[in-house]
Amino acid sequence: MTVNIGERIPNVALAIMGDSGPEQVATEDLFNNRRVVVFAVPGAFTPTCSAQHLPGYIANADAIKNKGIDDIVCISVNDVFVM
Repeated sequence: MTVNIGERIPNVALAIMGDSGPEQVATEDLFNNRRVVVFAVPGAFTPTCSAQHLPGYIANADAIKNKGIDDIVCISVNDVFVM
């Protein structure tokens, strides 16, 4: 599924690592009324993802947020323990 700029993200449950372990969070709660940059990697710790995809977002996080972005979210098919 392709989501274009300005479109709403479908409401699904995602897993995030919370203070007490894995927690479920709805995309509606993550993205509702917020400006969020979402990018996905095909797998955590794969050479291209770790070396090419993720570092640019980390290095440019402040510049991205200075453009009015509330959060930067990385999604992967991996489970929460790997991410």
